[in-house]
Amino acid sequence: MKIYQLKQILMLLLLALLPMSVKAVDFEGVKVPDSVRITDGGAELLLNGTGLRSRLMFRVYVGALYLEKSLAKKSAAASAIINDAGAKRIALHMLRELPADQFVEALEDGLKNNNAAEELPKLEARVKQLRAVFDAVKIAKVGDVIVIDFVPGAGARVSINGEVKTTIAGDDFSRALLRIWLGDKPADGNLKKGLLGG
Repeated sequence: MKIYQLKQILMLLLLALLPMSVKAVDFEGVKVPDSVRITDGGAELLLNGTGLRSRLMFRVYVGALYLEKSLAKKSAAASAIINDAGAKRIALHMLRELPADQFVEALEDGLKNNNAAEELPKLEARVKQLRAVFDAVKIAKVGDVIVIDFVPGAGARVSINGEVKTTIAGDDFSRALLRIWLGDKPADGNLKKGLLGG
Protein backbone atom coordinates (compact mmCIF):
# COMPACT_ATOMS: atom_id res chain seq x y z
CA MET A 1 0.00 0.00 0.00
CA LYS A 2 1.37 3.37 -0.99
CA ILE A 3 1.94 6.17 1.53
CA TYR A 4 -0.69 8.53 0.07
CA GLN A 5 -3.32 5.72 0.18
CA LEU A 6 -2.49 5.07 3.82
CA LYS A 7 -2.83 8.79 4.56
CA GLN A 8 -6.24 8.88 2.86
CA ILE A 9 -7.45 5.90 4.89
CA LEU A 10 -6.21 7.47 8.13
CA MET A 11 -7.90 10.77 7.26
CA LEU A 12 -11.22 8.98 6.60
CA LEU A 13 -10.92 7.13 9.91
CA LEU A 14 -10.28 10.38 11.78
CA LEU A 15 -13.26 12.06 10.11
CA ALA A 16 -15.46 9.11 11.07
CA LEU A 17 -14.47 9.55 14.73
CA LEU A 18 -15.34 13.25 14.84
CA PRO A 19 -18.77 14.07 16.31
CA MET A 20 -21.34 14.76 13.65
CA SER A 21 -22.50 18.36 13.65
CA VAL A 22 -26.22 19.10 13.69
CA LYS A 23 -27.38 20.62 10.43
CA ALA A 24 -29.46 23.74 10.56
CA VAL A 25 -32.13 25.27 8.38
CA ASP A 26 -31.92 29.02 7.79
CA PHE A 27 -35.38 30.55 8.05
CA GLU A 28 -35.95 34.32 8.18
CA GLY A 29 -32.33 34.74 9.24
CA VAL A 30 -32.66 32.25 12.12
CA LYS A 31 -30.60 29.06 12.21
CA VAL A 32 -33.02 26.30 13.19
CA PRO A 33 -31.54 22.84 13.98
CA ASP A 34 -33.01 20.08 11.84
CA SER A 35 -33.13 17.64 14.77
CA VAL A 36 -33.14 17.77 18.57
CA ARG A 37 -33.35 15.47 21.59
CA ILE A 38 -35.52 16.63 24.47
CA THR A 39 -34.11 14.15 27.01
CA ASP A 40 -30.72 12.47 27.36
CA GLY A 41 -30.95 9.20 25.48
CA GLY A 42 -34.46 10.08 24.30
CA ALA A 43 -35.80 9.75 20.80
CA GLU A 44 -34.46 12.10 18.15
CA LEU A 45 -37.07 14.62 17.05
CA LEU A 46 -36.99 15.87 13.47
CA LEU A 47 -37.87 19.33 12.26
CA ASN A 48 -41.35 19.08 10.78
CA GLY A 49 -41.66 22.70 9.71
CA THR A 50 -40.92 26.35 10.41
CA GLY A 51 -43.05 29.43 10.12
CA LEU A 52 -43.16 33.12 10.88
CA ARG A 53 -45.47 34.63 13.49
CA SER A 54 -46.26 38.13 12.40
CA ARG A 55 -48.62 40.74 13.77
CA LEU A 56 -49.69 43.67 11.64
CA MET A 57 -46.45 44.47 9.81
CA PHE A 58 -44.09 43.18 12.51
CA ARG A 59 -42.16 39.92 12.58
CA VAL A 60 -42.62 38.55 16.12
CA TYR A 61 -40.91 35.13 16.13
CA VAL A 62 -39.87 32.15 14.05
CA GLY A 63 -41.62 29.00 15.22
CA ALA A 64 -40.28 25.48 14.71
CA LEU A 65 -42.12 22.21 15.31
CA TYR A 66 -40.24 18.98 16.04
CA LEU A 67 -41.82 15.53 15.98
CA GLU A 68 -40.73 11.94 16.40
CA LYS A 69 -39.51 10.34 13.18
CA SER A 70 -42.63 8.18 12.85
CA LEU A 71 -44.85 11.28 12.59
CA ALA A 72 -42.58 13.96 11.11
CA LYS A 73 -43.50 14.92 7.54
CA LYS A 74 -45.87 11.93 7.36
CA SER A 75 -48.98 13.91 7.99
CA ALA A 76 -49.94 17.52 7.65
CA ALA A 77 -53.04 16.76 9.71
CA ALA A 78 -52.84 19.00 12.76
CA SER A 79 -55.24 16.82 14.75
CA ALA A 80 -52.96 13.78 14.30
CA ILE A 81 -50.03 15.76 15.70
CA ILE A 82 -52.02 17.23 18.61
CA ASN A 83 -53.39 13.83 19.64
CA ASP A 84 -50.16 11.86 19.12
CA ALA A 85 -48.77 10.58 22.44
CA GLY A 86 -45.12 10.95 21.39
CA ALA A 87 -42.59 13.62 22.31
CA LYS A 88 -42.75 16.99 20.54
CA ARG A 89 -41.12 20.40 20.68
CA ILE A 90 -42.26 23.91 19.80
CA ALA A 91 -39.37 26.39 19.65
CA LEU A 92 -39.99 30.12 19.36
CA HIS A 93 -37.04 32.25 18.20
CA MET A 94 -37.85 35.85 19.11
CA LEU A 95 -37.38 38.47 16.39
CA ARG A 96 -38.99 41.32 18.32
CA GLU A 97 -38.84 42.47 21.93
CA LEU A 98 -42.12 41.68 23.65
CA PRO A 99 -43.25 42.40 27.22
CA ALA A 100 -44.10 39.19 29.08
CA ASP A 101 -47.70 40.21 29.68
CA GLN A 102 -48.31 40.68 25.93
CA PHE A 103 -46.69 37.32 25.18
CA VAL A 104 -48.80 35.49 27.77
CA GLU A 105 -51.99 37.31 26.73
CA ALA A 106 -51.42 36.04 23.18
CA LEU A 107 -50.99 32.49 24.52
CA GLU A 108 -54.13 32.82 26.65
CA ASP A 109 -56.11 34.13 23.65
CA GLY A 110 -54.86 31.13 21.67
CA LEU A 111 -56.03 28.77 24.41
CA LYS A 112 -59.49 30.40 24.52
CA ASN A 113 -59.85 30.40 20.73
CA ASN A 114 -58.89 26.75 20.26
CA ASN A 115 -60.27 24.87 23.26
CA ALA A 116 -63.84 24.19 24.32
CA ALA A 117 -65.22 26.67 26.87
CA GLU A 118 -65.95 23.86 29.35
CA GLU A 119 -62.29 22.76 29.23
CA LEU A 120 -60.82 26.16 30.12
CA PRO A 121 -61.57 26.07 33.89
CA LYS A 122 -59.62 22.78 34.12
CA LEU A 123 -56.59 24.52 32.62
CA GLU A 124 -56.76 27.70 34.72
CA ALA A 125 -54.30 26.77 37.51
CA ARG A 126 -51.77 25.54 34.96
CA VAL A 127 -52.14 28.68 32.85
CA LYS A 128 -51.25 30.64 36.02
CA GLN A 129 -48.15 28.46 36.38
CA LEU A 130 -47.18 29.35 32.80
CA ARG A 131 -47.88 33.04 33.38
CA ALA A 132 -45.65 33.02 36.48
CA VAL A 133 -42.68 31.94 34.35
CA PHE A 134 -43.02 34.89 32.01
CA ASP A 135 -43.92 37.35 34.77
CA ALA A 136 -40.53 36.49 36.32
CA VAL A 137 -38.73 37.02 33.00
CA LYS A 138 -40.58 40.32 32.40
CA ILE A 139 -39.59 40.68 28.75
CA ALA A 140 -38.83 38.41 25.80
CA LYS A 141 -35.84 39.91 24.01
CA VAL A 142 -34.71 39.66 20.40
CA GLY A 143 -32.66 36.46 20.09
CA ASP A 144 -34.33 34.70 23.04
CA VAL A 145 -35.43 31.13 22.38
CA ILE A 146 -38.53 29.93 24.19
CA VAL A 147 -38.96 26.17 24.04
CA ILE A 148 -41.90 24.01 25.06
CA ASP A 149 -41.04 20.31 25.16
CA PHE A 150 -43.97 17.94 25.32
CA VAL A 151 -42.51 15.07 27.34
CA PRO A 152 -44.70 11.94 27.53
CA GLY A 153 -45.65 11.18 31.13
CA ALA A 154 -44.12 14.43 32.45
CA GLY A 155 -45.96 17.28 30.75
CA ALA A 156 -45.04 20.53 29.02
CA ARG A 157 -41.51 21.60 29.97
CA VAL A 158 -40.87 25.31 29.42
CA SER A 159 -37.31 26.54 28.85
CA ILE A 160 -35.93 29.96 28.02
CA ASN A 161 -32.49 30.17 26.43
CA GLY A 162 -31.74 26.60 27.50
CA GLU A 163 -32.74 27.04 31.15
CA VAL A 164 -35.69 24.92 32.30
CA LYS A 165 -38.21 27.14 34.09
CA THR A 166 -41.06 24.73 34.86
CA THR A 167 -42.83 21.55 33.82
CA ILE A 168 -46.60 21.73 33.68
CA ALA A 169 -48.28 18.37 34.14
CA GLY A 170 -51.06 16.87 32.09
CA ASP A 171 -51.47 15.55 28.58
CA ASP A 172 -54.65 17.63 28.33
CA PHE A 173 -52.63 20.80 28.96
CA SER A 174 -50.03 19.77 26.38
CA ARG A 175 -52.75 19.25 23.76
CA ALA A 176 -54.34 22.58 24.71
CA LEU A 177 -51.01 24.38 24.21
CA LEU A 178 -50.38 22.73 20.84
CA ARG A 179 -53.78 23.97 19.64
CA ILE A 180 -52.55 27.57 20.05
CA TRP A 181 -50.42 27.02 16.94
CA LEU A 182 -52.14 24.05 15.28
CA GLY A 183 -55.81 24.46 16.21
CA ASP A 184 -58.74 25.52 14.04
CA LYS A 185 -58.19 29.19 14.97
CA PRO A 186 -54.40 29.38 15.20
CA ALA A 187 -52.43 32.42 16.31
CA ASP A 188 -51.26 32.80 12.69
CA GLY A 189 -52.52 30.80 9.70
CA ASN A 190 -49.26 31.10 7.78
CA LEU A 191 -47.30 30.01 10.86
CA LYS A 192 -49.54 26.93 11.21
CA LYS A 193 -49.02 26.08 7.55
CA GLY A 194 -45.25 26.37 7.95
CA LEU A 195 -45.16 24.24 11.11
CA LEU A 196 -47.10 21.53 9.29
CA GLY A 197 -44.42 21.47 6.60
CA GLY A 198 -46.47 23.38 4.05
